[in-house]
Amino acid sequence: MAATYKDAGVDLDVYAESMRRLPKLMHRTFSPRVLASDGGFAGLFQLDFAGKLFARNYEQPVLVSGTDGVGTKLKIAQTTGIHHTVGIDLVAMCVNDLLCTGAEPLFFLDYVAMGKDDPARLEKIVQGISDGCVAGDMALLGGETAIMPDMYGDDDYDLAGFAVGVVERKRLIDGKQIGEGDVVLGIASSGLHSNGFSLVRKIIADAGLTWDSTPDALGGKTIAQECLTPTQIYVAAVRAIQNHYRVKQVIHGLAHITGGGIEENLDRILPPGVDAEIDPTAWERPAVFRFLQETGKVADAEMRRVFNMGIGMAMIVSDFYAASIQSQLNELGIAATPIGRITFGTGKVRYRSVD
Repeated sequence: MAATYKDAGVDLDVYAESMRRLPKLMHRTFSPRVLASDGGFAGLFQLDFAGKLFARNYEQPVLVSGTDGVGTKLKIAQTTGIHHTVGIDLVAMCVNDLLCTGAEPLFFLDYVAMGKDDPARLEKIVQGISDGCVAGDMALLGGETAIMPDMYGDDDYDLAGFAVGVVERKRLIDGKQIGEGDVVLGIASSGLHSNGFSLVRKIIADAGLTWDSTPDALGGKTIAQECLTPTQIYVAAVRAIQNHYRVKQVIHGLAHITGGGIEENLDRILPPGVDAEIDPTAWERPAVFRFLQETGKVADAEMRRVFNMGIGMAMIVSDFYAASIQSQLNELGIAATPIGRITFGTGKVRYRSVD
Protein backbone atom coordinates (compact mmCIF):
# COMPACT_ATOMS: atom_id res chain seq x y z
CA MET A 1 0.00 0.00 0.00
CA ALA A 2 1.12 3.56 -0.71
CA ALA A 3 2.35 5.39 2.35
CA THR A 4 0.47 8.51 3.50
CA TYR A 5 1.20 11.39 5.85
CA LYS A 6 -1.68 10.16 8.04
CA ASP A 7 0.02 6.75 8.34
CA ALA A 8 3.14 8.59 9.54
CA GLY A 9 1.17 10.25 12.33
CA VAL A 10 0.06 13.59 10.81
CA ASP A 11 -3.59 13.90 9.80
CA LEU A 12 -3.95 17.00 7.62
CA ASP A 13 -7.74 17.05 8.02
CA VAL A 14 -7.39 17.20 11.81
CA TYR A 15 -4.71 19.87 11.41
CA ALA A 16 -7.08 21.93 9.26
CA GLU A 17 -9.73 21.67 11.99
CA SER A 18 -7.18 22.92 14.53
CA MET A 19 -6.34 25.91 12.35
CA ARG A 20 -10.05 26.80 11.90
CA ARG A 21 -10.38 27.23 15.66
CA LEU A 22 -7.59 29.76 16.10
CA PRO A 23 -8.39 32.95 14.11
CA LYS A 24 -11.12 34.07 16.54
CA LEU A 25 -8.62 33.79 19.41
CA MET A 26 -6.21 36.01 17.48
CA HIS A 27 -8.74 38.61 16.31
CA ARG A 28 -9.93 39.40 19.85
CA THR A 29 -6.42 40.70 20.60
CA PHE A 30 -6.20 43.03 17.58
CA SER A 31 -6.13 46.82 17.69
CA PRO A 32 -6.43 49.10 14.61
CA ARG A 33 -2.63 48.98 14.36
CA VAL A 34 -2.91 45.40 13.06
CA LEU A 35 -3.36 45.21 9.28
CA ALA A 36 -5.58 42.46 7.91
CA SER A 37 -3.50 39.59 6.57
CA ASP A 38 -5.49 36.41 7.25
CA GLY A 39 -4.09 33.67 5.07
CA GLY A 40 -0.81 35.49 4.56
CA PHE A 41 2.62 34.23 5.49
CA ALA A 42 3.35 36.88 8.13
CA GLY A 43 1.49 39.31 10.39
CA LEU A 44 1.44 43.04 9.78
CA PHE A 45 1.60 45.73 12.47
CA GLN A 46 1.75 49.53 12.16
CA LEU A 47 4.29 51.07 14.48
CA ASP A 48 2.38 54.36 14.50
CA PHE A 49 -1.25 55.18 13.76
CA ALA A 50 -3.08 58.36 12.85
CA GLY A 51 -5.98 57.91 15.27
CA LYS A 52 -5.73 59.89 18.52
CA LEU A 53 -6.01 56.85 20.79
CA PHE A 54 -3.14 54.98 19.13
CA ALA A 55 -0.93 57.79 17.84
CA ARG A 56 2.56 57.69 19.38
CA ASN A 57 4.51 60.21 17.27
CA TYR A 58 7.82 58.49 17.93
CA GLU A 59 11.00 60.50 17.57
CA GLN A 60 13.58 57.74 18.08
CA PRO A 61 11.67 54.47 18.41
CA VAL A 62 13.71 51.49 19.61
CA LEU A 63 12.31 48.02 18.93
CA VAL A 64 12.59 45.54 21.78
CA SER A 65 12.19 41.77 21.43
CA GLY A 66 12.29 38.76 23.69
CA THR A 67 11.59 35.05 23.69
CA ASP A 68 10.87 32.46 26.36
CA GLY A 69 8.97 29.29 27.19
CA VAL A 70 7.09 27.77 30.09
CA GLY A 71 9.55 25.04 31.11
CA THR A 72 8.64 21.85 32.93
CA LYS A 73 5.48 23.43 34.33
CA LEU A 74 4.07 21.99 31.10
CA LYS A 75 4.57 18.48 32.50
CA ILE A 76 2.02 19.25 35.21
CA ALA A 77 -0.47 20.59 32.67
CA GLN A 78 -0.03 17.49 30.53
CA THR A 79 -0.32 15.10 33.48
CA THR A 80 -3.47 16.76 34.86
CA GLY A 81 -5.11 17.66 31.55
CA ILE A 82 -5.33 21.34 32.53
CA HIS A 83 -4.20 23.27 29.47
CA HIS A 84 -5.96 26.65 29.57
CA THR A 85 -3.50 28.53 31.82
CA VAL A 86 -0.03 27.71 30.47
CA GLY A 87 -0.59 30.00 27.49
CA ILE A 88 -0.91 32.90 29.93
CA ASP A 89 2.43 31.83 31.41
CA LEU A 90 3.97 31.86 27.95
CA VAL A 91 2.92 35.44 27.26
CA ALA A 92 3.82 36.60 30.78
CA MET A 93 7.36 35.26 30.66
CA CYS A 94 8.01 37.21 27.45
CA VAL A 95 6.08 40.43 28.03
CA ASN A 96 7.33 40.94 31.59
CA ASP A 97 10.87 40.88 30.20
CA LEU A 98 9.96 43.53 27.62
CA LEU A 99 8.61 45.77 30.36
CA CYS A 100 12.01 45.88 32.03
CA THR A 101 13.23 48.16 29.22
CA GLY A 102 10.25 50.50 29.56
CA ALA A 103 8.83 49.22 26.27
CA GLU A 104 5.20 49.27 25.19
CA PRO A 105 4.28 45.71 24.13
CA LEU A 106 3.13 45.53 20.52
CA PHE A 107 2.63 41.97 19.35
CA PHE A 108 3.24 38.32 20.15
CA LEU A 109 3.99 35.17 18.16
CA ASP A 110 3.67 31.63 19.47
CA TYR A 111 5.15 28.28 18.56
CA VAL A 112 3.35 25.10 19.61
CA ALA A 113 4.97 21.71 19.02
CA MET A 114 2.84 18.59 19.58
CA GLY A 115 3.32 14.87 19.19
CA LYS A 116 -0.25 14.36 18.00
CA ASP A 117 -2.77 16.90 16.75
CA ASP A 118 -5.68 17.50 19.11
CA PRO A 119 -7.87 20.47 18.06
CA ALA A 120 -9.64 20.78 21.42
CA ARG A 121 -6.41 20.74 23.41
CA LEU A 122 -4.71 23.19 21.03
CA GLU A 123 -7.69 25.53 21.33
CA LYS A 124 -7.37 25.52 25.14
CA ILE A 125 -3.64 26.29 24.91
CA VAL A 126 -4.16 29.14 22.46
CA GLN A 127 -7.11 30.44 24.49
CA GLY A 128 -4.59 30.98 27.30
CA ILE A 129 -2.17 32.70 24.92
CA SER A 130 -5.00 34.93 23.72
CA ASP A 131 -6.03 35.73 27.31
CA GLY A 132 -2.42 36.61 28.10
CA CYS A 133 -2.20 38.92 25.11
CA VAL A 134 -5.39 40.71 26.17
CA ALA A 135 -3.93 41.17 29.67
CA GLY A 136 -0.64 42.32 28.15
CA ASP A 137 -2.33 44.72 25.71
CA MET A 138 -0.62 43.19 22.71
CA ALA A 139 -1.79 41.55 19.50
CA LEU A 140 -1.47 37.82 18.94
CA LEU A 141 -0.23 38.41 15.43
CA GLY A 142 0.52 34.87 14.32
CA GLY A 143 2.27 31.65 15.17
CA GLU A 144 3.15 28.13 14.16
CA THR A 145 1.76 24.76 15.16
CA ALA A 146 4.08 21.84 14.41
CA ILE A 147 2.91 18.23 14.63
CA MET A 148 5.96 16.02 15.16
CA PRO A 149 5.25 12.37 15.95
CA ASP A 150 8.23 10.47 17.38
CA MET A 151 9.80 13.78 18.49
CA TYR A 152 7.12 14.04 21.20
CA GLY A 153 4.74 11.54 22.82
CA ASP A 154 1.07 11.72 21.87
CA ASP A 155 0.19 13.75 24.98
CA ASP A 156 3.33 15.90 24.98
CA TYR A 157 3.71 19.45 23.72
CA ASP A 158 6.11 22.35 24.08
CA LEU A 159 5.59 26.08 23.80
CA ALA A 160 7.75 29.01 22.83
CA GLY A 161 6.79 32.66 22.64
CA PHE A 162 8.19 35.74 20.94
CA ALA A 163 7.24 39.29 21.95
CA VAL A 164 8.03 42.61 20.30
CA GLY A 165 7.67 46.06 21.81
CA VAL A 166 8.85 49.62 21.28
CA VAL A 167 10.27 52.34 23.51
CA GLU A 168 11.22 55.94 22.82
CA ARG A 169 14.98 56.05 23.19
CA LYS A 170 14.93 58.85 25.78
CA ARG A 171 12.48 56.77 27.89
CA LEU A 172 14.57 53.58 27.79
CA ILE A 173 15.01 51.99 31.23
CA ASP A 174 18.50 50.51 31.41
CA GLY A 175 19.47 50.80 35.09
CA LYS A 176 21.96 53.61 34.53
CA GLN A 177 19.89 56.03 36.62
CA ILE A 178 19.91 53.75 39.69
CA GLY A 179 21.64 55.54 42.54
CA GLU A 180 22.20 55.48 46.29
CA GLY A 181 19.05 56.10 48.26
CA ASP A 182 16.69 54.64 45.67
CA VAL A 183 13.99 52.30 46.96
CA VAL A 184 13.44 48.74 45.74
CA LEU A 185 9.71 48.10 45.49
CA GLY A 186 8.78 44.44 45.42
CA ILE A 187 5.70 43.78 43.27
CA ALA A 188 3.93 40.61 44.36
CA SER A 189 3.96 37.43 42.30
CA SER A 190 0.90 35.24 41.89
CA GLY A 191 2.87 32.28 43.20
CA LEU A 192 5.52 30.11 41.58
CA HIS A 193 5.11 31.70 38.15
CA SER A 194 7.07 29.57 35.63
CA ASN A 195 10.39 28.75 37.25
CA GLY A 196 11.77 26.00 39.44
CA PHE A 197 9.33 23.31 38.42
CA SER A 198 11.94 20.59 38.04
CA LEU A 199 12.60 21.04 41.77
CA VAL A 200 8.87 21.31 42.51
CA ARG A 201 8.15 18.04 40.73
CA LYS A 202 11.00 16.30 42.56
CA ILE A 203 9.74 17.51 45.95
CA ILE A 204 6.20 16.31 45.20
CA ALA A 205 7.40 12.93 43.90
CA ASP A 206 9.85 12.35 46.76
CA ALA A 207 7.12 13.12 49.30
CA GLY A 208 4.77 10.56 47.71
CA LEU A 209 2.18 13.26 46.96
CA THR A 210 0.02 13.58 43.85
CA TRP A 211 -1.18 16.64 41.97
CA ASP A 212 -4.65 16.03 43.44
CA SER A 213 -3.32 16.14 47.01
CA THR A 214 -4.70 18.96 49.18
CA PRO A 215 -2.13 19.64 51.91
CA ASP A 216 -3.35 21.82 54.78
CA ALA A 217 -0.62 24.36 54.02
CA LEU A 218 -2.32 25.24 50.70
CA GLY A 219 -5.65 26.11 52.30
CA GLY A 220 -7.79 23.59 50.46
CA LYS A 221 -6.22 23.98 47.02
CA THR A 222 -4.86 20.95 45.24
CA ILE A 223 -1.15 21.00 44.48
CA ALA A 224 -2.03 21.18 40.77
CA GLN A 225 -4.26 24.23 41.26
CA GLU A 226 -1.52 26.01 43.15
CA CYS A 227 1.23 25.09 40.72
CA LEU A 228 -0.79 25.95 37.61
CA THR A 229 -1.74 29.42 38.83
CA PRO A 230 -0.60 31.52 35.86
CA THR A 231 2.26 33.99 35.98
CA GLN A 232 1.21 37.55 36.80
CA ILE A 233 1.36 39.93 33.85
CA TYR A 234 2.58 43.37 34.96
CA VAL A 235 1.80 45.44 31.87
CA ALA A 236 -1.13 47.39 33.38
CA ALA A 237 0.84 48.17 36.54
CA VAL A 238 4.03 49.36 34.85
CA ARG A 239 2.26 51.28 32.09
CA ALA A 240 0.08 53.06 34.65
CA ILE A 241 3.15 54.38 36.46
CA GLN A 242 4.79 55.40 33.18
CA ASN A 243 1.66 57.23 32.05
CA HIS A 244 1.30 59.01 35.40
CA TYR A 245 4.85 60.41 35.22
CA ARG A 246 5.17 61.52 31.61
CA VAL A 247 8.02 63.97 32.12
CA LYS A 248 10.19 62.58 34.89
CA GLN A 249 11.76 59.14 34.62
CA VAL A 250 10.79 57.93 38.10
CA ILE A 251 11.39 54.25 37.34
CA HIS A 252 15.16 53.83 37.43
CA GLY A 253 15.22 50.06 36.99
CA LEU A 254 12.97 47.04 36.52
CA ALA A 255 13.87 43.39 37.03
CA HIS A 256 11.60 40.47 36.19
CA ILE A 257 12.21 37.92 38.95
CA THR A 258 12.46 34.53 37.25
CA GLY A 259 14.97 31.67 37.50
CA GLY A 260 17.83 32.77 39.73
CA GLY A 261 15.51 34.64 42.09
CA ILE A 262 15.85 38.21 43.28
CA GLU A 263 19.61 38.07 43.61
CA GLU A 264 20.57 37.00 40.10
CA ASN A 265 17.90 39.02 38.28
CA LEU A 266 18.35 42.26 40.19
CA ASP A 267 22.13 41.92 39.81
CA ARG A 268 21.68 42.24 36.04
CA ILE A 269 20.50 45.84 36.14
CA LEU A 270 22.64 47.31 38.93
CA PRO A 271 25.35 49.72 37.77
CA PRO A 272 28.86 49.52 39.27
CA GLY A 273 29.24 51.36 42.53
CA VAL A 274 25.94 50.46 44.16
CA ASP A 275 24.37 47.43 45.83
CA ALA A 276 20.76 46.51 46.46
CA GLU A 277 20.28 45.62 50.12
CA ILE A 278 17.18 43.41 50.41
CA ASP A 279 15.30 42.84 53.65
CA PRO A 280 13.92 39.26 53.44
CA THR A 281 11.44 40.01 56.24
CA ALA A 282 9.82 42.92 54.40
CA TRP A 283 7.14 40.83 52.73
CA GLU A 284 5.04 37.76 53.48
CA ARG A 285 6.05 34.69 51.50
CA PRO A 286 3.08 32.94 49.86
CA ALA A 287 2.15 29.64 51.47
CA VAL A 288 3.34 27.55 48.52
CA PHE A 289 6.96 28.50 49.17
CA ARG A 290 6.79 27.52 52.83
CA PHE A 291 5.08 24.27 51.86
CA LEU A 292 7.77 23.35 49.32
CA GLN A 293 10.63 24.33 51.60
CA GLU A 294 9.32 22.32 54.54
CA THR A 295 8.27 19.31 52.43
CA GLY A 296 11.56 19.14 50.56
CA LYS A 297 13.78 20.36 53.41
CA VAL A 298 15.23 22.97 51.04
CA ALA A 299 17.82 25.42 52.38
CA ASP A 300 17.03 29.15 52.42
CA ALA A 301 19.81 29.92 49.96
CA GLU A 302 18.52 27.32 47.50
CA MET A 303 14.94 28.61 47.77
CA ARG A 304 16.10 32.17 47.06
CA ARG A 305 18.19 31.03 44.12
CA VAL A 306 15.46 28.94 42.46
CA PHE A 307 12.17 30.73 43.20
CA ASN A 308 10.79 34.27 43.14
CA MET A 309 9.74 33.88 46.81
CA GLY A 310 6.63 36.01 46.27
CA ILE A 311 8.22 38.91 44.37
CA GLY A 312 7.52 38.82 40.63
CA MET A 313 8.99 42.18 39.68
CA ALA A 314 11.44 44.51 41.39
CA MET A 315 10.96 48.18 40.60
CA ILE A 316 13.74 50.58 41.61
CA VAL A 317 12.42 54.10 42.06
CA SER A 318 13.45 57.46 43.44
CA ASP A 319 12.92 57.66 47.19
CA PHE A 320 10.88 60.86 46.69
CA TYR A 321 8.25 59.04 44.59
CA ALA A 322 8.34 55.60 46.25
CA ALA A 323 5.34 56.02 48.55
CA SER A 324 3.18 57.48 45.78
CA ILE A 325 4.11 54.73 43.34
CA GLN A 326 3.42 52.06 45.95
CA SER A 327 -0.01 53.59 46.60
CA GLN A 328 -0.83 53.72 42.89
CA LEU A 329 0.13 50.07 42.41
CA ASN A 330 -1.93 49.00 45.40
CA GLU A 331 -4.95 50.92 44.06
CA LEU A 332 -4.61 48.90 40.85
CA GLY A 333 -4.89 45.72 42.91
CA ILE A 334 -1.18 44.92 42.62
CA ALA A 335 0.45 44.40 46.00
CA ALA A 336 3.72 46.32 46.26
CA THR A 337 5.94 46.99 49.23
CA PRO A 338 9.44 48.40 49.84
CA ILE A 339 11.82 45.45 50.15
CA GLY A 340 15.21 47.15 50.03
CA ARG A 341 17.45 50.14 49.39
CA ILE A 342 20.20 51.00 46.97
CA THR A 343 23.45 51.59 48.85
CA PHE A 344 27.12 52.15 48.06
CA GLY A 345 28.69 48.91 46.82
CA THR A 346 29.97 46.89 43.88
CA GLY A 347 26.88 46.14 41.79
CA LYS A 348 25.55 43.20 43.82
CA VAL A 349 22.43 42.18 45.70
CA ARG A 350 22.90 41.64 49.43
CA TYR A 351 20.37 40.22 51.84
CA ARG A 352 20.16 42.00 55.16
CA SER A 353 21.08 39.58 57.91
CA VAL A 354 18.21 38.48 60.12
CA ASP A 355 18.96 37.64 63.72
